[in-house]
Amino acid sequence: MKKWIPIGFVLCLVLIGVGQFLIHSVYSDELDDVTKQLNDLTNQLNSSINATRPLESQLAQMQQQITDIKNRVTFIEQDVAAKKANIAQSEADISTKTEIFNEKVRDYYIQTVANNPMYLLLASHDAGNITQILAYQKATSDQDKAVITNIALSIADLEQKKAALEAEETRLVSVKAELDQQSAKLDTVIQGAKAYQASLSSQIAQLSAKQQQLIAAKLGSLGLPTSAYTTSGGCSSDLTNGKDPGFSPKFGAFSFGVPHRVGMSQYGAKGRADAGQSTEDILHAYYNADLNKGYGTGYTIHVVGDNEFGEHLDNNWNIEDYVKHIYEMPTNWNPAALRAQAVAARTYALAYTNNGSSTICPTQDCQVVKTELNSQAWIDAVNATAGWVLTSGGQPIKAWFSSTAGGYFHSSSDVGWSSTSYTKTGLDASGSVGSFSDLQNNAYDKSSPWFYCDWGSRSSYSNTAWLKPEELADIANVIMLAKNDSSTQPHLAQPDKPNPDGTDTWDAGRVQQELKNRGITPFTSVDSVSVNADFGSGTTTNVQVSGNGMSQSFNGTDFKNFFNLRAPSNINIVGPLYNIEKR
Repeated sequence: MKKWIPIGFVLCLVLIGVGQFLIHSVYSDELDDVTKQLNDLTNQLNSSINATRPLESQLAQMQQQITDIKNRVTFIEQDVAAKKANIAQSEADISTKTEIFNEKVRDYYIQTVANNPMYLLLASHDAGNITQILAYQKATSDQDKAVITNIALSIADLEQKKAALEAEETRLVSVKAELDQQSAKLDTVIQGAKAYQASLSSQIAQLSAKQQQLIAAKLGSLGLPTSAYTTSGGCSSDLTNGKDPGFSPKFGAFSFGVPHRVGMSQYGAKGRADAGQSTEDILHAYYNADLNKGYGTGYTIHVVGDNEFGEHLDNNWNIEDYVKHIYEMPTNWNPAALRAQAVAARTYALAYTNNGSSTICPTQDCQVVKTELNSQAWIDAVNATAGWVLTSGGQPIKAWFSSTAGGYFHSSSDVGWSSTSYTKTGLDASGSVGSFSDLQNNAYDKSSPWFYCDWGSRSSYSNTAWLKPEELADIANVIMLAKNDSSTQPHLAQPDKPNPDGTDTWDAGRVQQELKNRGITPFTSVDSVSVNADFGSGTTTNVQVSGNGMSQSFNGTDFKNFFNLRAPSNINIVGPLYNIEKR
């Protein structure tokens, strides 16, 4: 018989070494404090992992036991249902037999009284006749008794079966309740341990303020397109453009979509419109908001500032006229997509200015506006949706939009903004997605030139973002070293730029030596990389690097953080979902 491991015991072991911790934002002159805190976190993580590892097989066994029991319970439920059906049929049969039973009991009683041997003896003068009558009566009586006994036993047996079934159903309810309780406890233990370790891992991978500034500067230099109207920019090493960095094999980190992925994906709206969806369908897909088609058109929007085209604006426009000056989407797109964009732009302006009580800028930081009117197709879209505004609680929402979401849209809280009820998280595809190829085939925004891109470039390698096998090996080594000894992290920035923490940056050879000093075998080159992702949420979860006859697995977020810190030039992974390609 399998034995259960007490949940409390597992929980105690899993949480050994768990304490309260707090990470403070620090500056470079507080690096010693950060180092100590990171070391403490590393020790806590190692303690948790070491406590959890011996139990993982036991936890897996317990999960299998629960699965086996659940399967058995399902079988028992099916068996109970079959028994109930049999009992119901038996009750129907017994109903008929009960009538026979009652008749036989009555007949038997009558025969017992009316056919008394003394009565027959007095009424008959023929002894032989009396013998025959008695023999006949005995046979009839025996037959009646047999029928009565059989029916009585059937009734008693049915009552026993019903009682047994009721008891079995009661026990089944109790077993299922206990099973659900134990399963929930086990899930809590496993999820709690994993969540705790993930939290520690994330904090260990947290970069210094200076390092984050370096990465932000790299990201800013990419010129990521914020709206579909943008015509410049694109993938650095598009897999189809034939750019050759001059070395082979080569590895590239390809991101799905561009920030920020909140609200409406403009290329997604185009894909939905081209698939036959209406303006209302498109807006409903991206926002948890009411579409108020009579909000009003009497608001004035004050636009102040310089736009990207060298124009200075200081204009007061009626809300509908204002929207006609917006340039955020190509105007040769499907009219349903243009109308959805017009509603989002109008709504955003009203929310941003609090219905016109404050000003709005004419740049991509707000919405791109020109002094000249946009095309007639755009004006038609604005006129067709005049007064249409997305609201929540009666007020316009911040109807965010971006050019390309990469097959997934996210809520404001997903990207670190304030939580809102009107943004949502979901898959932006026309079919199911279980792989990268599914996403590339089914995503509504797959036609975007920024749907699947590597970002950044090096002039020395044909302005591509391809990395050499030894460069990818160096990034993997940096992650291993930082995980093993967080105090080394200030030395692990990209070697081709000044160190953001004001110390020396270790090159690939030094990183390898530091790993060897700690008893860790470094990579010298990478042969292959495999990537796992959660295609429900659109997040890369795991990156496995193989080379030198060994493999190492890295958390998807950690790999992205250190890749962006260590990769040369401005080469970046820019989203939560990415893949590593080898060519």
